[in-house]
Amino acid sequence: MGSSGFSWKLPDHPKLPKDKTVALIVLDGWGEADPDRYNCIHVAETPTMDSLKKGAPERWRLIRAHGKAVGLPTEDDMGNSEVGHNALGAGRIYAQGAKLVDLALASGKIYDGEGFKYIKQSFETGTLHLIGLLSDGGVHSRIDQLQLLLKGASENGAKRIRVHILTDGRDVLDGSSVGFVETLENDLAKLHESGVDAQIASGGGRMYVTMDRYENDWEVVKRGWDAQVLGEAPYKFKSAVEAVKKLREETKASDQYLPPFVIVDDSGKSVGPIVDGDAVVTFNFRADRMVMIAKALEYEDFDKFDRVRVPKIRYAGMLQYDGELKLPSHYLVSPPEIERTSGEYLVHNGVRTFACSETVKFGHVTFFWNGNRSGYFNPEMEEYVEIPSDSGITFNVKPKMKAIEIAEKARDAILSRKFHQVRVNLPNSDMVGHTGDIEATVVACKAADDAVKIILDAIEQVGGIYVVTADHGNAEDMVKRNKSGQPLLDKNGKIQILTSHTLQPVPIAIGGPGLAPGVRFRKDVPDGGLANVSATVINLHGYEAPSDYETTLIEVVDN
Repeated sequence: MGSSGFSWKLPDHPKLPKDKTVALIVLDGWGEADPDRYNCIHVAETPTMDSLKKGAPERWRLIRAHGKAVGLPTEDDMGNSEVGHNALGAGRIYAQGAKLVDLALASGKIYDGEGFKYIKQSFETGTLHLIGLLSDGGVHSRIDQLQLLLKGASENGAKRIRVHILTDGRDVLDGSSVGFVETLENDLAKLHESGVDAQIASGGGRMYVTMDRYENDWEVVKRGWDAQVLGEAPYKFKSAVEAVKKLREETKASDQYLPPFVIVDDSGKSVGPIVDGDAVVTFNFRADRMVMIAKALEYEDFDKFDRVRVPKIRYAGMLQYDGELKLPSHYLVSPPEIERTSGEYLVHNGVRTFACSETVKFGHVTFFWNGNRSGYFNPEMEEYVEIPSDSGITFNVKPKMKAIEIAEKARDAILSRKFHQVRVNLPNSDMVGHTGDIEATVVACKAADDAVKIILDAIEQVGGIYVVTADHGNAEDMVKRNKSGQPLLDKNGKIQILTSHTLQPVPIAIGGPGLAPGVRFRKDVPDGGLANVSATVINLHGYEAPSDYETTLIEVVDN
């Protein structure tokens, strides 16, 4: 106990026992939607998840996983894995990414912060470069924030601005990039009229240029570096609108996979390479696909690819993308201060924890779960296992991914009886759902269901408890729909595939031989969301949750 009276000690739950093994399973991208042929979870054989839903109605319900329930600005904001796991682990709702940036831009606070003051030193003699995803998808970035930043930077002394765009087509419709580029070109033309030399300098599709994650493929980042920093790319155009239209037509690439291009002047020279004395801002607010480019821009020691020329720049992220690596060291908006997460409380109360996923979601079940914090709270009490994801292929090629390997690691951890909490993320329905391949996503959902069974069988053997939930929707709806819910067709009469997350609620199921007989979901938390899961799990470990946590979803009724 400190002088403030704070204690990590959690009060015992009056009715629930301690020392039960609790398996906590997060299905990534597994929402609940009406059954139809585009609901891959419905189409797939998922006997285990079906049995949880049909089993005991008082032990299965839906919870909210998008919008304000996870700290995002509006109910139109789809959830994502980062904010989802933050909420699941923290037990409270924090203002997140987009919302933090919105607040900082609206108040003008962003321009008084350390990060902006740092890059501002380059405005007098250098160029301000803005690199990021150009769309209104709201998952990684939003074009209206870029527009405000352009306006604010020019009002605060930026005389020469270059924008390096990454086209989307993943969180928004494929083909919508043209409209976003036209919008940006109009804004830049207006800045030009007011005496600011502002233009688009380079571009490329998000999945092929710059926005790789988890060190899956450094070539993606190198393509971006070559275009943005060196001003070199296989395709050269006079205008970005022309670039996007022609490349879509000629290479048949979708927005996500457009090859890198640079904009050149009449003499064929690239209009905006990054040089000594320039300032660079990566304007995405979501971290996972900015960490690699941040390393390339910030680190002096760097061996992932040959950077050829490393300009002396002032670089800042929109936010800090990795709190543990302190990367980048300068950022325009400070992150939510997430403290006292459920994981830290449980470890302080003697709950031994095992966490496992494969590379693409390992950070979610550890770093994001623990409040954007890397490493162990107490290495003697915790073990984290990362199974390498397949690399060099898209996930629809091997849709089973590493689900069974993750489940087997969890099973072994449960049967070892060394751990009180065994926590996993099964990525299949999300990662394969993002490819838009419906058949592969059906296979992915079955694989995840098979993995859940392996874990539940182990819980059965040790007399434990299970909690099965998800972080947001994806695979339950794979088609874009009109206002009345009918699938949208493209001009050729083909359905328009939905590759993004959704606004759907997600299931949570509890059970297992170790669950006390009177435990059931309460009826008085109808709007419960992911943040309510923490208190629920703390209860199942035999403790009362901290008083400021979102309320538990369960009650114990005396039979």
